[in-house]
Amino acid sequence: MPNDRILVVDDEETIREIVCSTLGGAHFQTRSAANGIEALAILESGDEFDLVLSDLMMAEMDGIAFLERAKERYPDMHIVMVTAVHDIGVALQALRNGAYDYLLKPFEREQLLATVRRALENRRLKRENDAYRTNLEALVAARTQQWKTALSDLERSYDITLAALGDALDLKDKETEGHSRRVTAYTIAIARKMGLPKEEIKVIARGSFLHDIGKIAIPDGILLKPGKLTAEEMATMREHCYLGYRIISRIPFLAEAAEIVYSHQERYDGLGYPRGLKGDEIPLGARMFSVADTLDAMTTTRVYRAAQSFEAARTEIELWSGRQFDPQIVKVFLDMPDNIWEDLRKDINGPDPNGSNPGFPRV
Repeated sequence: MPNDRILVVDDEETIREIVCSTLGGAHFQTRSAANGIEALAILESGDEFDLVLSDLMMAEMDGIAFLERAKERYPDMHIVMVTAVHDIGVALQALRNGAYDYLLKPFEREQLLATVRRALENRRLKRENDAYRTNLEALVAARTQQWKTALSDLERSYDITLAALGDALDLKDKETEGHSRRVTAYTIAIARKMGLPKEEIKVIARGSFLHDIGKIAIPDGILLKPGKLTAEEMATMREHCYLGYRIISRIPFLAEAAEIVYSHQERYDGLGYPRGLKGDEIPLGARMFSVADTLDAMTTTRVYRAAQSFEAARTEIELWSGRQFDPQIVKVFLDMPDNIWEDLRKDINGPDPNGSNPGFPRV
């Protein structure tokens, strides 16, 4: 394009003047240097150029040395080497070292201008491509941030949905109010201690929080019965595992958690229900939940008994290791200090500073 700036480097003054005059006649701005050293000094002074035309054979610093220094300091600069026919091998080497093109002496005016315009057009296209890539990267970064924000909003919506489901069960069975939040917090603590990845912990937490959701479908006469259940009533109560599984397995983001809901009453020795799963057949989340559930059940006051200490719960869980509970999970649990459970219980049971429902425990 007219007004592009070109640095002409040649140790012959006559050639410099001819080249500068030709380029000036085509509306290019030029400056000249007698050798590579002088050319580098001009570049280092901060004077900017769109293209450099450099002779190959010069005294003091030849074109190859100048090319190497210039490309090292200004890697994006376009440099065209000017050479005689017998230097063609050296010119090809210059291309391998980063020169954009070469121009053979003697050259005609149109050859010079065509080479210059081609080099400048290539430079323009490269800059446009670099700008496009930069803008694309910025766009990708912006879209990624939008996606993360949307994902965060979606997860908050998930938590609100979970809290609403939990509240629905609490409203029906006041005796166990807060149980789902406490047992979820305990299960999350065990999962973290076992070093599980965050995404897996989220699934386990959702399954733990909704473990009893199937009780919504249990008749109030059975669910809220103050006395001992008959064998038939107990059979109905045990259906809550499958009923809960049916309720939440249809919700895409809860599909994996549904397996924990289905299995939360299984025992490590295979004597649990509803499917009699044994050992590793039971989902890992359900095995961790089993320990957390017993911990909360024993340390919470019920109408038929007072709350027991955390130490008593630890003793009971250790006693049933290998029968009701996975021994490896029990070992992890026993290595955790009692104050963890006490602190979590206070956090869950304590009043929310905003006066609102504490909601689903954060993973």
